[in-house]
Order: sequence, then C-alpha cells, then structure tokens
Amino acid sequence: MNSSRVERFARRLPQAKTDAVRSASALKTTQRREALAASFMGREDEAREFAARVKAGVLDDLKALLLRFEEKCVQKGVRVHWAATAESARKTILEIAASVAPKGSTVVKGKSMATEEIHLNGALEEAGYRVVETDLGEFVVQIDGDAPSHIVTPIIHKDRFEIARSFEREGLGEYTEQPEALTAQARAFLRERFREAKVGISGVNFAIAETGRIVIVENEGNNRLSTTAPDVHIAVMGIEKLLRTEQELPVFLKLLACSATGQRVTTYVHFVSGPRRQDEEDGPREVHVVLLDNGRSQILGGRYRDILRCIRCGACLNVCPVYRQASGHGYAHVYGGPLGAVLAPALEGVAAMGDLSKASSLCGACEEVCPVRIPIPHMLLRLRAEAAKSGAFGDGIPWRRFAAAASSPLKWRLALWLLPIALRMPSPFRRAWGEFRSAPRRSGRSFRRWWRGRS
Repeated sequence: MNSSRVERFARRLPQAKTDAVRSASALKTTQRREALAASFMGREDEAREFAARVKAGVLDDLKALLLRFEEKCVQKGVRVHWAATAESARKTILEIAASVAPKGSTVVKGKSMATEEIHLNGALEEAGYRVVETDLGEFVVQIDGDAPSHIVTPIIHKDRFEIARSFEREGLGEYTEQPEALTAQARAFLRERFREAKVGISGVNFAIAETGRIVIVENEGNNRLSTTAPDVHIAVMGIEKLLRTEQELPVFLKLLACSATGQRVTTYVHFVSGPRRQDEEDGPREVHVVLLDNGRSQILGGRYRDILRCIRCGACLNVCPVYRQASGHGYAHVYGGPLGAVLAPALEGVAAMGDLSKASSLCGACEEVCPVRIPIPHMLLRLRAEAAKSGAFGDGIPWRRFAAAASSPLKWRLALWLLPIALRMPSPFRRAWGEFRSAPRRSGRSFRRWWRGRS
C-alpha cells in the first residue's frame, strides 16, 4: 500500500521538530478558545455563523463585487490589475517594479501567502532585484533557504537556538539566545532595507467592495513600513478576500485575531485607501492591487467552493493531529494542514495533489474550530473518492482483496480464522498501515458464536 507524502515526511521528521510544532499548535488552540470566549462573551458561535453567511454571499456574487471594488479603487487613484494565472501576476509585478526601480534595487515584502503561492521571490531575484522579507518569521525562513511551515507562524518548526545560529552566520550580530536581542538584531538590519527600498509588496487580509479599501492585519509593524516607506506599494490579493461592506469587517477582524494568534485584536490594523495625497508628506506615490485568480474561478464553480471562504487564520492547522505530527512541510505545498489538503488539490489538480486528502483522521476538529465553518471533512471525503478514481493513491490491491473477502461468507469466515496468524506475520500491507496504528484485539466471543447462542 502506498502511503501519502505526509506520512512519508512524518517518518523522517526529527522528534525535536515534531515536538516544537505540536507544543506551539496546542498552545495556540488553547489561546484561541479563551480569546473567542472573551471577545464574543459566549456568542462566538453566532459570530461564526454570521461570518460563514457573509463569505458565502460574497462567493455567490463575486464577479459583481470585484467589479465594484475595482471601480472604487480607481476612484481613489489605485491601479488595479487582473491576473488570471500565477505567471501573469508575476509578469505584472515585474513590469511595475521595472518602471520605478532599476535592477539591483531592494524590494521589501510583508508576509503574504499569495506571493508564496505564485513564487514571486524567485521571479524578482531572477530579474535582478534584492528581495527582503520583513516579517520576522519569513525573514528567518528566507535567510535559511527554508519554506514557511505554517500560514500564520512560518517558523513554528524552529526554536530560538536555530535562529540565533542563523543570525550569527548572516552577520546580524553576536550569538545570543535572548528573543528580545534577536528581535533587535533583525530590526536593525531591516530598518535600512525599508529606507532604501523603492518597491514594497504586501498581501491583503480583507478588501471592502463598497469603499475600495484594503485591510492588512499584523503584529510587528513591518507591513506598515513595507507599504508606506517605498514609493510604490503593490498589494497581491486573492479574489476571494472581499467583504461587501465596512460594517461586516469588525466581526472578521476579531475572528481572525482570536483564531490565528489567540489575541482579541492584532497589534496593527492598516487601512489602505490609495496613494498619498498632495497635502500628505509620506506614503507611497503609487498603489497597485493585483487581483489573483490562479484557479480560484474554477474552484468557485466546483464542488470545493466553500474552501474559498477561508480567511487564512491557521486554526485548522493548529488543531489537526496530522499537521502536528508532520508540520506544514510534509504537505509539499504552500498551503498545509486541513486547508492545504483541500485547497492544494483544488488548485493543482487531484491527480497531482489528491493524496493529501489522506492526511486526515477525519476527526472533524478542523470544522469545529473554523471561524467561517468550512466543512473540511466532508470535502476531504469527496476528494478521497476522486483521488481513488484518478489513481492518485497508487496501488489499491489490498483493499480490493479485502472487498473480495468481505463479499463472500465462506472467504470471510476463513479470513477471520486466519486473522490471528496473519497479525503475527510480516507483510507490506501491515507495515504500511500499522506503522502509526495498532490493530484492535477482540475480547470475548466472536459475533457468529454469540449469534448462534441467541438462536
């Protein structure tokens, strides 16, 4: 039996990494529950139902809302670009950068999963730009040549000792294991990058169709510097990030903060309405919004459209027992955990990524914590059926043998008689299935003996 890529990765993952991910995830899950109770005073389920309805309504009317958002942006002096694919998004961003910054210039970036999705950093570096991630976690990932292991906390798999060694190696300062000192080293280095950058790039947490405003939430302040210090701000936004009105936003801000980091509100909430006005002394001279489709329209018309309600809080990753065992790297995709197990196959195709649907115990915890009530387990079951038909799971012979035995009373009785012997014998099937599982042991009489005794 072929195991999924997540299982294979989990086998190779050092125990220290697993322990780091598991403990951090468990802590965030506890903090989430406490923050929600404090923020919504016991009415968090009502807030989640409201958020689910709002996002479902946005998806129902997405095209019209996007056009309305574009109209409002243009009125405020924001330039809007439509990108059907990752390639077209990269091309648009490179053209904007080339128009204002010569090759060799510094480009600063706030944390953005959309830019990770389109592999923007590599394209900018290939074009001759120096790209600097300014989120502390993303900065560590970048200098280590690593990849984010979580959509909210990119270095959930690292400890301060690893970070200290990385900073010393890169010449950021003397070796220290004090988190405050490490933060100060990164701050000193990044401050100069903000000053010299001509272009700043960010993601978008929410966008308001009725006003054309984009909203960015963070805890470090780097996004504020990335979007206001450079002359040009480019915001890369998945087309599903819309809300209809400003009145809907406060509930989402609270749900996102509680679910992502266990806070009642994030440290910074930025509202970007456009470039600097003539009477303003600072801010970008140009603001561009790149509306990224990259497969989302196809998902919108299919069986997995509810995954587009996601607000990227990471709560489903934190609570998932499979994610805790394998970390985000085990999914071999930008999006990991239960979110990635659905979104990656939906974006990349079931044949390529369908085996991720096996990376779940179907315990339902992901749906239970989702702030917009996405039915992830239901979608995973659908994906498993599709993946099995497409051959994404590889060899299905062991299950065909089981079906053949279970369909014949004679074969079934023989199999039950042989089962105790088979459990003691080595086999590829038993090794693959039993590596992380224990076979149940019968206690008492068999069902058939019990049934015969009743009659």
